[in-house]
Amino acid sequence: MPTVLIIDDNAAIAVALEVLFSLHDIDALRAASPEAGLALLEQRSAAIDLVIQDMNFTADTTSGEEGVALFRAIRARHPDLPVILLTAWTHLNAAVDLIKAGAADYLAKPWDDNRLIATVTNLIELGQANRALSQRMQSELRQRRDLEKHDLRGMVWQDPATERVIHLACQVARSDVPVLISGPNGSGKERIAEIIQANSAVRDGPFVVLNCGALPAELIEAELFGADAGAYTGASKAREGKFEAADGGTLFLDEIGNLPLAGQMKLLRVLETGRFERLGSNRERQVRVRVVSATNADLQAMIRAGTFREDLFYRLNVIELNLPPLAARPADILPLALHFLDGRKTLDAHAQAALQAHGWPGNVRELKNVMQRACLLASGDVIKVTDLGLPAAAAPSPALSAASTADAEPDRDAISQALRRAHGVVAQAAAELGLSRQALYRRMERLGIARA
Repeated sequence: MPTVLIIDDNAAIAVALEVLFSLHDIDALRAASPEAGLALLEQRSAAIDLVIQDMNFTADTTSGEEGVALFRAIRARHPDLPVILLTAWTHLNAAVDLIKAGAADYLAKPWDDNRLIATVTNLIELGQANRALSQRMQSELRQRRDLEKHDLRGMVWQDPATERVIHLACQVARSDVPVLISGPNGSGKERIAEIIQANSAVRDGPFVVLNCGALPAELIEAELFGADAGAYTGASKAREGKFEAADGGTLFLDEIGNLPLAGQMKLLRVLETGRFERLGSNRERQVRVRVVSATNADLQAMIRAGTFREDLFYRLNVIELNLPPLAARPADILPLALHFLDGRKTLDAHAQAALQAHGWPGNVRELKNVMQRACLLASGDVIKVTDLGLPAAAAPSPALSAASTADAEPDRDAISQALRRAHGVVAQAAAELGLSRQALYRRMERLGIARA
């Protein structure tokens, strides 16, 4: 229940306000002097949502100076706490001056109950929304600062969905358990694997990559475990496998669903014991390797079809990180696009809107190719929609067009529309408006826009 602190030496007024608030499910605390009110604020500041204060407390005093001093004391100690001034017409000018200094509103005695309740309710809701917004911002800032302590391998992102994956990757990096990274082709799974390696206990060891989908099935085992001379046609000399190459470091197995069943069985044994034999050899070898695997396949469906071992799945899937497709991380699109341009050229507002409207079936890899091509084809320093070569370049959004045409920061309507289109996701709305999340948060707070 919201709580209002009433600071007034007139007990009748304090009781009348207390009764009025109780009828609207608002709790009230009373203080008869500025000193008592400030003491209550110190004791209960976390629970108090709003203050209503009188302007005079000493008998036969009408100057309003006591109210001015009390307001300034409250503002100095609690700068974000809404304060409503309860005033008589004789010191209306003092109240108006305090409004300019940050007071939320003033009410003349006798007050209008409906206006008072409406004002108090609106201020409490706005204050609660601002506090929630501030807490979210502080939480995101703490998480970002925590991430900055890690080696992120130059990862570029802005979307909260990506940040959650990166944060979890940094957490699991410190342990030695196998990690499975799932997500579509081109979404950045290898970069997440690099982050895990860079922040692990074997960060100084090798980082070895094997794409199981890029090799014929008959050669994958040889690539993984190595082969002695004569182990298969064309094996004229012994060769080292990826497990040996990754000893003391990390082996990243991309597209693990393409590993044949025989290779799956051997991989399971290596994960359990650290031991294996090269193809064509009976000599057992011992390695210490952190395995990170990735897939764009539905391994559970493959298990049901009998093409992937269930025991291997659970051995690989101790921790799963799911990296969404780029279309589900819309706030990443513009930062990545600008990163790929590397300062060589800029994007006009319509090109930015077209990038955000595109579905990106090829994910980050497709975006990189589009930006490289646009950088080569654009005749000037600014890339336009036609330079992107997208199959269905979108028209700019109304909010973005309004903001860019006026060459000014987006107004309240533009921000509200962008938030509605983004279903309340601030990062996505910020990217559409060409702002950082922090910049949009500041504008929302200044304009009194609560995040849904």
